[in-house]
Amino acid sequence: MAALLLGLLLFAMQSPPLPSRSLADGESSSPITSLPPADNGTTSHPNGTLQQFPQIIIIGVRKGGTRALIEMLSLHSTVVAAQNEVHFFDWESHFQKGLSWYLSQMPYTFPEQLTVEKTPAYFTSSKVPKRIFQMNPNIKLLLILRDPTERVLSDYTQVFYNRLQKHKRYQPIESVLVKDGEINLGYKALNRSLYYTHMQNWLQYFPMESIHVVDGDRLIKDPLPEMKKVERFLKLEPQINASNFYFNKTKGFYCLRDHGRERCLHDSKGRAHPHVAPAILQKLYQFFHQPNKKFFELVGRTFNWN
Repeated sequence: MAALLLGLLLFAMQSPPLPSRSLADGESSSPITSLPPADNGTTSHPNGTLQQFPQIIIIGVRKGGTRALIEMLSLHSTVVAAQNEVHFFDWESHFQKGLSWYLSQMPYTFPEQLTVEKTPAYFTSSKVPKRIFQMNPNIKLLLILRDPTERVLSDYTQVFYNRLQKHKRYQPIESVLVKDGEINLGYKALNRSLYYTHMQNWLQYFPMESIHVVDGDRLIKDPLPEMKKVERFLKLEPQINASNFYFNKTKGFYCLRDHGRERCLHDSKGRAHPHVAPAILQKLYQFFHQPNKKFFELVGRTFNWN
């Protein structure tokens, strides 16, 4: 009798506890919890996924095509993107929250997957390269650029529509581009297009081997070749192919197809630029000519700008 009681006791100790209620398909029996970061900078989830610091960051540039790039990169099964622009390294209010907060902004992924976040303002912020380097000196950086003149016009167009929607006053483009007959050096959008000044800052911390420059103009016109270069840079198994893209004649740009599901970028993308007088455009082209040459020398390649 004693042996029987002992056996029943041991059986009860070894049996797993039953859930207090039935679970829906795919639902975990444990609540989702954010655990403290482990030594390797991850936060675990009971289903085997985890939050990881990004191994890839799209650092810019604003109005260069960062949204298109991260959407196209997300076509790859190995890559999972953060939902929003995190602004951790450039906004002091976020940076002061520490790396644990940054980690909490990352998506849950399986261990073999890679995490990517994009914040276009990183490229032009002087304090960001050092901060990212201190987090991970071996991180892979993606920088997508367009013709600097086109980027300035896109920058203005975005601000114009934002102010229009909020019923705020806006300045005509000529008045922000030109002051006293010369290029207005106080216009912030111009500074964002001086790529070589910002690139010099990044190259103080990262070698060119860690930075891949994506041609934003070519990505818009013919996305597949540019995405194959990105795959090779990131050492990803080739997955992205021609079937992932189709040209939408109504929108005037390429949209994405993923496992039969089609999606396009937001209507705010691809807006027509305002008309600019040819004489002012020529001033812009001349203004960017020398800065562009310096940038080409820095990165060891040329782009079809101006």
